[in-house]
Amino acid sequence: MTRWWPRSESQERRLGLQVVPVAQIVGSVDRTRDFDRYFRPRSPALRARWQRLAAAQRRGEAMPPIELKKVGDMYFVVDGHHRVSIAFARGFTTIDADVTEVLTRVGADGIAVRSDLLLKDHRRLFLERVPLTGDERDAVRMSNAWDYSVLAESVEAWGFRLVQESGEYLSRADVAQRWFREEFSPVIAMARDAGIMAASTDAEVYLFVACERYRLVRKHVWSPEIIDEVSEQNPRWQPGRFF
Repeated sequence: MTRWWPRSESQERRLGLQVVPVAQIVGSVDRTRDFDRYFRPRSPALRARWQRLAAAQRRGEAMPPIELKKVGDMYFVVDGHHRVSIAFARGFTTIDADVTEVLTRVGADGIAVRSDLLLKDHRRLFLERVPLTGDERDAVRMSNAWDYSVLAESVEAWGFRLVQESGEYLSRADVAQRWFREEFSPVIAMARDAGIMAASTDAEVYLFVACERYRLVRKHVWSPEIIDEVSEQNPRWQPGRFF
């Protein structure tokens, strides 16, 4: 089962009582060991309680609303795991819930399935290491969550070389801005002119050509010849190939 974990930079907003689609309840705040991803109880003791609640519900006894955390379009159970489990088992489409929305530092727009949450979390970590802002921040997007960590390491290595060459201290924000202007943007312009990975994001293109450049020529400089050589490797790339 997917677990939701609070972040210190998150804020919350109470939405109150709502009718929630059962299909959008995807995980638990703190009981991932007690229920599987379909909210089926894992132990005999939990199954016994499940049966008692299910029988009471069939008799028409009222059930209190469950308690949920909302992240994007997904919901995570705080209280009421058995009631959610019964709703799944009986094919209910909606359930009453007291909902609190989690307002994340990186916006929750576009979070609809579990993989979206992973992607957002890795992007958040990337932006902590490479604090881009504004349009520069929006320009760096990956479709594979794990590639964000590879890109962050690449930027940090670039920043380390820059500090060595310049002999001056540079903050993470300084490195991020200079990397985008002096490295990322020129490389993307050359790669796009060469027709490399036309269907991929700029960040995916950069990561590919940067890794292939070093693999092929063992240098950190750019030239039209290097771009030509890298472009010949284009068909071999796929998201997440660096692991």
